[in-house]
Order: sequence, then C-alpha cells, then structure tokens
Amino acid sequence: MSRIDEARPFLPMRIAVLAVSDTRSLAEDKSGDVLVARISEAGHKLAARHILRDNREDIAAQLRAWVEDPEIDVILSTGGTGLTGRDVTVEAHREVYEKEIDAFGTVFTMVSMQKIGTSAVQSRATGGVAGGTYLFALPGSSGACKDAWDEILKWQFDYRHRPCNFVEILPRLDEHLRRK
Repeated sequence: MSRIDEARPFLPMRIAVLAVSDTRSLAEDKSGDVLVARISEAGHKLAARHILRDNREDIAAQLRAWVEDPEIDVILSTGGTGLTGRDVTVEAHREVYEKEIDAFGTVFTMVSMQKIGTSAVQSRATGGVAGGTYLFALPGSSGACKDAWDEILKWQFDYRHRPCNFVEILPRLDEHLRRK
C-alpha cells in the first residue's frame, strides 16, 4: 500500500500546463486553472502555461520545445484526448514520447470508472517520457483533471511517496542520452 514517508524531503517539480482547445481562451481554461491550482497547492512550481488549438503539428512542436527546456520536469496537457476528428493531442504526444507509460492510461481509466462509469472508455489519457521529461495528456474536463491529479499524479510527483514515485527516477530518465 502506498504511503508518505515523512523522513524524506519534499522536492518540488517544475510543471508546464498546455490547454488544447478550438473554443476556449486562456481566460476560459477551467481545466488548466484546476491543474495550476493543484500544482501550487502541492508545493510545485508552474514553469509555463499556454493554450493551443487542436493542431497536431503545433501541439507536438510545443511539447518538444518544453521537453528541451531544462527548467521543465513535467508537461501536463488538457484537452484533445477524445474520439472526435479534431482530438489529436494523444497523437501529438506519441510523436514526442521516447517511452509510453502504459499503466497511466489504465489507472486513469480505473479512476474514471469510479466517477463516470463506462463513459471512461471514451478517454484516451496517456503518459510518456521524452528527453528526461514526463508528459501526460489529460481529458479537457475539469473533473477529469481533478481525478488525474488527486488520484494519481499528486502522489507520483511527491518524492516522499512510497514504495516508489516519478520524482526519484527523474534523474535517470535521460541516462541513455548521456555518454558512457
């Protein structure tokens, strides 16, 4: 069972938030606001925030730019994970991933099933790693962002979380890129 080890220090992550929407502006981005609030409440740093229309090339370009930024540890996108023709965020993420975190989508679906039942099958939430950076594509609803953060990401971005967490392996994500 998971637990917080108070003997370990809290290590803040630097997290960028990308909203993907054809209809909303940054001022109307409730899901992004939810993530920004939770990032701050947890003691992490908001490293960047941006909004883009549903365009696969633009989304992938923004993800790549943030992956290359040494001041960003994590990228959270919200929106564009559904099944419609304009939902291309997952495809953009997968263009950038070096490795996919397959279990993230599975665990997110399990969490969603408890909240919205079988409607959870319509989400294609995904996670991956590229260039030593974590990337997660979350649905565009504020409820889904709350669920992903509160039930999964909050714990995995806490170095004190046991038995393991994303923070403790962050320094090793890009070890294959370093010279031997």
